[in-house]
Amino acid sequence: MIELYTAATPNGWKVSILLEELAVDYVVIPVALMQEEQKKPDFLKLNPNGKIPVIRDTENGRVIFESGAILMYLAEKYGLFFGADEQQKYQIIQWLMFQVGGIGPMMGQANVFFRYFPEKLPAVIKRYHLEVKRLFSVLDGELENRDYLVGEYSIADIANWSWVHIAYWAGVELKEFKHLSKWVDQIAQRKAVQKGINVPAKLDEEAIKKAGQKLIKQ
Repeated sequence: MIELYTAATPNGWKVSILLEELAVDYVVIPVALMQEEQKKPDFLKLNPNGKIPVIRDTENGRVIFESGAILMYLAEKYGLFFGADEQQKYQIIQWLMFQVGGIGPMMGQANVFFRYFPEKLPAVIKRYHLEVKRLFSVLDGELENRDYLVGEYSIADIANWSWVHIAYWAGVELKEFKHLSKWVDQIAQRKAVQKGINVPAKLDEEAIKKAGQKLIKQ
């Protein structure tokens, strides 16, 4: 059994989507970010960095934090969505790291300055929008002649999709990226994806807005 400590964020969705795709039993422990449950001592014992998601594998007692590491652990444990051979596996890891080190941080900063920052800084917003678009263009080019990033659908697709599909929240339009838009729509049709993005609850844009404003004030 997998225990999933999570909230309705792109990094949280990565794991809930994969668990739904794997069709394994898991228990959700919602973490109230607005109440800063992720900063309380009990949670910090699971992840000293005070971030979601975290999993606990009750079969072996293993606790893992950082969404990319969790995806790799689950894909290896259950032998799915991690490529057909070693070459594909490392290609998948490359695109997973592309999301973890690029798409996530750049979209995160775009979110902050476009949505929440009390002072509008056009040059800063432009800088992050341009970088997000540059990264999107990389994905768009990769998807020109294929349905998924590496071979069949994998954790690389899950990780990147979890962020890219809410590009609008960062103030970036997807329509100029033809192949990426098709990929986003295609993955959105998967039943496991539709279930996974509603774990632990459907995205509440007002709650996210308030959370972002609170973050800026800290």
